[in-house]
Amino acid sequence: MEPLTGMGVLALMGAAATIAGASEDLESDVGSQSNPNSQVQLAPQMMYPHRIHSKAVSGEPPSNALICAVGGTTASVLISTGASAALALVIGAIVAAAIHGTYSTTAYMGRSASQKRFKQPVYLDVIRSHLPVIMGYAFITTFCILVVSYLMATVLAHPFPLPLLAFIWGITVGAIGSSTGDVHYGAERQFQNVEYGSGLNAANSGNIVRKAESGLRNGIDNSWFCAKFGGPVTGLAFGMTVFLSGWVTAVFDPSRGDAIGWVSVLAGVIIVLILILWNRNMEVAARAAYGTYKEDEAEAEVAA
Repeated sequence: MEPLTGMGVLALMGAAATIAGASEDLESDVGSQSNPNSQVQLAPQMMYPHRIHSKAVSGEPPSNALICAVGGTTASVLISTGASAALALVIGAIVAAAIHGTYSTTAYMGRSASQKRFKQPVYLDVIRSHLPVIMGYAFITTFCILVVSYLMATVLAHPFPLPLLAFIWGITVGAIGSSTGDVHYGAERQFQNVEYGSGLNAANSGNIVRKAESGLRNGIDNSWFCAKFGGPVTGLAFGMTVFLSGWVTAVFDPSRGDAIGWVSVLAGVIIVLILILWNRNMEVAARAAYGTYKEDEAEAEVAA
């Protein structure tokens, strides 16, 4: 493949991956399927009933791996029967979103019903308002992942089939959403009632913020908040992962010889090192600009 063609395909894959990462994180915020979800589950047991959707079908990586694999398998079967790729990818994403919506409904109702002794109601209006949003985000995520996987399997001639590539990228986007976007959702949104940077004290476990800007807070309010920063950052992280992982082999094509293949490996290592140093410099600059943590101040006073 010509380098320019490969770079164009990678650009399209990176754009699709960016959208997939943002939609995946916002979907987890609407349904509260993320690491902070443990506090949403715990809240009724600590006598804090709420109207936040709580599904957590599983962790984000296996959940997204499931729907992406289902969508990829459906699309692959349709393509093998002669259907157009565009139609197959859309239908595959629809099937995956429907399955995800089914699991989301049963998970929410089962989880809320099990907390009846703690006076946690099952809100049917929460299901009606949140389910379309959850399924819509799941469709966008799955469709974009299928686009990335299809381009890799057909244009870039990746040896893995479409369903397996979708499965792998589903795990990846779920892991990035769980590690990147959830910090914004849990630390900054659910515990706005405690001092920023103070961490979660055991006494505050389950004491999540239950009032929104207008009325009682729900999952859609959380998604609106996280769409400002958490979702876009997650999309950027996943988009960079997809683009940079393919960039080294597009520029240094291993098919041109073993020497070029090792150069691509070296280029990948250099990129990782640059990102590590960049992240470290940003952390140091932020601490210098906004002051030390309270623990550091206390240690300095003791030392003095």
